[in-house]
Amino acid sequence: MTGSAGKQLAVSSKQLKRKQKLLTAHRSLLTSPGFTLLELMIVISIIIILAAVALPQYQKTIMHARETVLRDDLFRFRSLIDQYAADKGKLPQSLDDLVTAGYLREIPVDPITEKKDWNAITGEDPYSSEGGSGVNDVHSSSSEVASDGTPYSDW
Repeated sequence: MTGSAGKQLAVSSKQLKRKQKLLTAHRSLLTSPGFTLLELMIVISIIIILAAVALPQYQKTIMHARETVLRDDLFRFRSLIDQYAADKGKLPQSLDDLVTAGYLREIPVDPITEKKDWNAITGEDPYSSEGGSGVNDVHSSSSEVASDGTPYSDW
């Protein structure tokens, strides 16, 4: 194999190697590493199961946070009513009196009803010499029941 026959054999061997590389590249494209439909369905199912487990806990946490804010707001309201009465010598006539006197910037939103609709309980004013009345307690106006079984309006 000398001369032109050797060159043809060398050229055809190069062409054969090139064709084999192209075939290998083409096969790798057809069998590229990816996800099958079954694998995707399994992953999506696992995500749905995890979400179903986490959602109730998330909702419970949100409700606990709202209840904590309500307890804090009621404590602050009652403290400010007492402070107002000690400073002014009489109970406030409404919750707006706490705002106008500078004890509050604004009336907070009830975290349960998400409105500024507090139940201001008026009663006899022990600080007044004339026997007047004023706001002596505050409750939530929600008719819902708390996680401990008591109505929010009793807090």
